[in-house]
Amino acid sequence: MGDTAGRRDAAIERTTKETAIRVRVEIDGQGRADVATGVGFFDHMLDHLARHSLMNLTVAAEGDLHVDDHHTVEDVGIALGQALRKAMGERRGIRRYASLDLAMDECLTRAAVDVSGRPFLVFRTRFTAEKIGTFDTQLVREFFQALAQNAGLTLHIETLYGDNAHHIAETCFKAVARVLGDALAIDPRQADLIPSTKGVLA
Repeated sequence: MGDTAGRRDAAIERTTKETAIRVRVEIDGQGRADVATGVGFFDHMLDHLARHSLMNLTVAAEGDLHVDDHHTVEDVGIALGQALRKAMGERRGIRRYASLDLAMDECLTRAAVDVSGRPFLVFRTRFTAEKIGTFDTQLVREFFQALAQNAGLTLHIETLYGDNAHHIAETCFKAVARVLGDALAIDPRQADLIPSTKGVLA
């Protein structure tokens, strides 16, 4: 798996006392999602992450939802980040950088990524409600923190304005999906090179 055999895909299984997670990522996919976490709104957001990045994503999660959704959402972010890191391999030939302003009705969110191997999250998004249905909006940040940390991404997310909490969350996931898809695309001018003067991105 990874890019050593010309394919960029990976699977991760992660089991703790709180969750059991199985994730599979195909970077060069068609945007297909097969997602079941037990958290309906989160499944909806992961569908967007797959569809708008054009990665194929499989997620099966069982968690302690009787406590709350926190462990499940965070642990999916951890496992997905680990799978993405593994699938990227040496990160040879990738564009590496991408940024985007994404609009949805009254809401505008900006995302930028450096697939650097140096994990860092800047999250400047405030929600207008604590819950979207039963989903705690604080978990949006927790997911992206886990994803960035485990995939080795420098990830910036900023919502410039927005009133509807569902729209705010959705623009975050869609914007991140688009910048990930763009940054992980292979640049044919440097398909055999690692895009760093250091010669390594890991």
